[in-house]
Amino acid sequence: MPPSPITRAEISRSRLAGNFQRLRSLARSNSNDECCDLLAVVKADAYGHGVSLCAPWLAEAGAEWLGVTSAEEGVAVRRLCPQSNILVMRGLLAGEAEMLLDANLAPTIWDHEHLQLLEEAVLRQQLAAGSIPVHLEIDTGMSRQGLPCTASEVEKFLDHLREIPALRLDGVYTHFASPEMLDAEQNSQQMARFQQGVELIYTAGFRPQWLHAGNSSSVLGQQLAGPLAALAARRGGVARCMIRPGIALYGYASRFVGEQAATAEAARAVLQPVLTWKTAIASLRTVGPGASVGYDATFVASNKMRLALLPVGYADGLNRKLSNRGHVLVHGVAAPIVGRISMDLTVVDVSHVPNATIGDEVVLLGEQNGLRVTADDHARWAETISYEILCAISARVPRVSCE
Repeated sequence: MPPSPITRAEISRSRLAGNFQRLRSLARSNSNDECCDLLAVVKADAYGHGVSLCAPWLAEAGAEWLGVTSAEEGVAVRRLCPQSNILVMRGLLAGEAEMLLDANLAPTIWDHEHLQLLEEAVLRQQLAAGSIPVHLEIDTGMSRQGLPCTASEVEKFLDHLREIPALRLDGVYTHFASPEMLDAEQNSQQMARFQQGVELIYTAGFRPQWLHAGNSSSVLGQQLAGPLAALAARRGGVARCMIRPGIALYGYASRFVGEQAATAEAARAVLQPVLTWKTAIASLRTVGPGASVGYDATFVASNKMRLALLPVGYADGLNRKLSNRGHVLVHGVAAPIVGRISMDLTVVDVSHVPNATIGDEVVLLGEQNGLRVTADDHARWAETISYEILCAISARVPRVSCE
């Protein structure tokens, strides 16, 4: 077996599967519906974790559906997971229809242009009636994508959909804007609009199999699964409900606000980060008082210091805003980042780690000797969100499988 690369992201199969099972159990208990399912979102290279590892692992863990952004992402996941249902969630762009059909992907639709593009592709391929599953997104208040939830817009769109027999309305969904705000009136308003849209669709004679909404916060917040399951139940066994967690699968989620926040945070705390980002000390040096470190001399030593050079920088995804703010772990001790993070290199202070030596393992994200540094920590130091921290880890950092 070849040696592990010095800088690498170790991806835990057991933690990913465990997070999926916990989230599915939580969704089913909150909805009182053992048939409530999860669509596991693997877009953006599985939130920076490596889709080639994570998509097959999630399918093996029981994920019936996988979610991607684009047709290109969907084609890549189809090669990895030939039996999975794959939803393309961004909508349909010109030139993607043939890719979708060839890879047996389920496109998200809400615009008449989407229907026109699909109809042209269907005619070229002469596909049978009902052979192409599509999911209709309804805009209930996000104002981002989706069909406006008015009777006239819904009816007009469904009339157009009827004209393309090869398309089968397999799912209807929406996206909540503020699921982590547990007391937000917007959540109940969006659910009410979604219910209205679903009623219009069933009144028009369509029978979608899936009704889905929400994200990681919707599962952990434990408030939206029940109404969603009740909406599906009113369809007399025709429809099932589904929630679409993304970042929670990988061990993170937004912080919650509201009277029930403690309960949601407790559910969040059970999740295990799937990614551990490691490197090693490349060299060591001692500097005296007055020595500056890095570009623009943003750090000046006030006393004698021992510094370690790490072969990782912002080109690898280590956020430059962590300069002089963040820390890494060396021998289970927090070693502060000193000076500006550069493209390929970072300097840390190991003056208080007397046994540090060249080649020692350094943890950028993860645990070491009982101490932990997380993507939430990086996000706090960099004034951003954990999503960005994880997705920014660049492709030149190899993703390595681990248990």
